Amino acid sequence: MSQSLSVELLREVTRMYTRAQRVVADCCRTTNTQCHLLTELGRSGPLPLSELGVRVSLEKSWVSRAVEAMVARGWVTKEPNPSDARSWLVTLTADGEHTVHELNATLDRHAEALMAKLSERDRTAVEKSLQILIKALREDDAVMCCLPPPDAKDDKSCC
Repeated sequence: MSQSLSVELLREVTRMYTRAQRVVADCCRTTNTQCHLLTELGRSGPLPLSELGVRVSLEKSWVSRAVEAMVARGWVTKEPNPSDARSWLVTLTADGEHTVHELNATLDRHAEALMAKLSERDRTAVEKSLQILIKALREDDAVMCCLPPPDAKDDKSCC
């Protein structure tokens, strides 16, 4: 397979899968932005509003509006950050954690249904390819730039 074909395939798979996941996530009563923020908070725990925006690559105004809507729905709280009085700390509520659990379960069922369409041999090949791709992505500065390393003792990032 030529490099240009693999690049084309990667971009097409990413585009199609992202679109499908957005449609599936709609079943959980969230906007795309809220979905990104909820899943990031579910992975990371409480985050300052500005860091939450950096992690999902969204401008502060988009994040602020989405967080306000999620506060109104009872999914998150937004309180002064005890570590930095100039910023807000966004935290999932119990309802927010339940919504994240529902959202993840819905997205997982979609991924499982997609993989179930493949033969055992093809699933094994796709799994191996995805593991290789994840390894390459974790070594890519552009992907990891705004996320602290999993074993980091500080939260410094390149963003």
